[in-house]
Amino acid sequence: MLNAAQERAVNHLGGPCLVIAGAGSGKTRVITHKIARLLKAGYAPGEIAAITFTNKAAAEMRERAMTLLDDRKAARELVISTFHALGVRMLREDGTALGLKAQFSILDSDDVAGLLREAGATTDAKLARSWQWRISQWKGALLDPAQAAATARDPEERQTALVWARYAEQLAAYQAVDFDDLMVLPLRLLQQHGDVRERWRKRLRYLLVDEYQDTSDAQYQLLKLLAGGAGRFTAVGDDDQSIYGWRGATLDNLRQLPKDYPQLEVIKLEQNYRSTNAILRAANAVIASNPKIYPKRLWSEHGEGEAVEVREAETDDEEAERIVARVQALRGGRGAKLSDVAVLYRANHQSRPIEQALRKANIPYVVSGGQSFFDRSEIKDVCAYLRLLANPDDDPAFLRAVTTPKRGIGASTLKSLGTFATQWKVSLFDALFRDALPAVVGQRQADALREFARMMHDIDWRERTEPAGPLLRDLLATIGFETHLRDSADNDREASQRWSNVNDFCDWIGRKSEEDGHSLKRMAQMVALITQLAERGDQQDAVTLSTLHASKGLEWPHVWLAGCEDGMLPFFTDERPLTDTGLEEERRLMYVGVTRARQTLTLSHCRKRRAAGRNPRGCTPSRFLDDLRAELPKTDGRATALARLSALRNRLATPTAEATEVAES
Repeated sequence: MLNAAQERAVNHLGGPCLVIAGAGSGKTRVITHKIARLLKAGYAPGEIAAITFTNKAAAEMRERAMTLLDDRKAARELVISTFHALGVRMLREDGTALGLKAQFSILDSDDVAGLLREAGATTDAKLARSWQWRISQWKGALLDPAQAAATARDPEERQTALVWARYAEQLAAYQAVDFDDLMVLPLRLLQQHGDVRERWRKRLRYLLVDEYQDTSDAQYQLLKLLAGGAGRFTAVGDDDQSIYGWRGATLDNLRQLPKDYPQLEVIKLEQNYRSTNAILRAANAVIASNPKIYPKRLWSEHGEGEAVEVREAETDDEEAERIVARVQALRGGRGAKLSDVAVLYRANHQSRPIEQALRKANIPYVVSGGQSFFDRSEIKDVCAYLRLLANPDDDPAFLRAVTTPKRGIGASTLKSLGTFATQWKVSLFDALFRDALPAVVGQRQADALREFARMMHDIDWRERTEPAGPLLRDLLATIGFETHLRDSADNDREASQRWSNVNDFCDWIGRKSEEDGHSLKRMAQMVALITQLAERGDQQDAVTLSTLHASKGLEWPHVWLAGCEDGMLPFFTDERPLTDTGLEEERRLMYVGVTRARQTLTLSHCRKRRAAGRNPRGCTPSRFLDDLRAELPKTDGRATALARLSALRNRLATPTAEATEVAES
């Protein structure tokens, strides 16, 4: 059942539509119901594209669409993907217009850093990361290396622009792209090639964009090129939840939309289906001081609920102990599951005392936004072989694969090979087949390199007919990967864990390839993108620890927001002072945290907190707490405790429905 505002959003098909969807207001429900409405209006499933920002959101949307639609085949044919996955699809099909082969490689962050160190002739990893960040910012602003050099403000930026020019040459030579290119290159493709643009417009006749407030300039330009002047799209977003300015998201896209599309229909979703009114009043109070593009006020039919609490602790260790006590009280007094509880914080380092306290109390927990499975070194090693299989010109993958496990091929050999490949203007892998190779690297090293090449050719030949899972396991057995892990691990436990991770990966490759009918090479292409957007999917009964950024889009019955102190939330330092724009984004971040809670919300701050191993420093309660204090009850701690005790006694005295049913039987 849709409410009136949701009905309007679903049924508006006549032109561009902007849905301002407050937290918990049912935006995914609107998108999936609009998909069904479009199908009834005569759109083919493959003509509808729903674009999200994460693989998890895309999977959830597809699952909901399958539940809503009677025709599961139609649901499978819908284009539901991330912006970057759509970019990959466009480049695979039409990237030849930009000089890209269909089997181009997608580099991960480590590969990019390595290439930048090479391009900048440095071994300084920190410097390379700074180049990487700045180049990403320039790409997001739709600049090229020449434009970046022309607008450089200081010697550091001029050096970065020069490194970028060399890095761009490397990418072209290796037939590779980085993550930013998955947005920039499709945009360039549509801008420069009218025939390609018209073909994609005819193919994707209607666009639905989730989390529109998080779009970058490049993503908005891509949306406009695909939608055309008719504006057959629905953008769903919330200006109060824009928290990714640091990675290129801009609220200017919300301001620009009605200017570019004067016929834009704006519909607000203000009824919240998640939280109690006590929590929503706190959320409205927190965000009230921010300037509004589209003013709204959340409300709920869930009743008043429990009052929001603010707790003070002497130190972060005491704060962690109070969190543990709260978790135990929720589990013991209310029968809540551990997975019903989340502890949110501004920065990753805040989790350490909380993790220690939870471990001490034997309470399981998961860290949301922690190290991705695909970020583990052993998985990256296996993926290097898969990437090389998919694209033999992928030099970073070649370098990782040929040296893992060790084959007697050292740095000097690889340096000579690199010089040789550059002279012949071929990839490192292709250089292995040149007759002059032994004279350059030596006969023994040439034999080792060519043995590696023969093995990869054998796998390439077999992957055309053999199933992916068994073939991958055969490859790992051939190279002795398990032995390599055991020899390189610090202890047997670490070795066993790493080999277990590899087995899990092989099982996943085998299962997924069977389900989708994909070869090992096709799976390699899929993994290359997944490693860029990998997210954890822990389903065990455990408390969730998460940064506020990683909590976006999630919800829990019980939320504890820790570290509500000036300098932490809002975050600022002497080196990074708080600007007006920064303060507004930090306030939106607080708002996101508050609106994750469904039933109870606790906020805490400390009088003293440790930072980077230093002695505890004095803390000031967050200025955001002042914004919501008017919404907090005027009761003392003892009265609150007595009220809770009374409520607990009443619950224990009243038989549950399950107990009554058992008694009556």
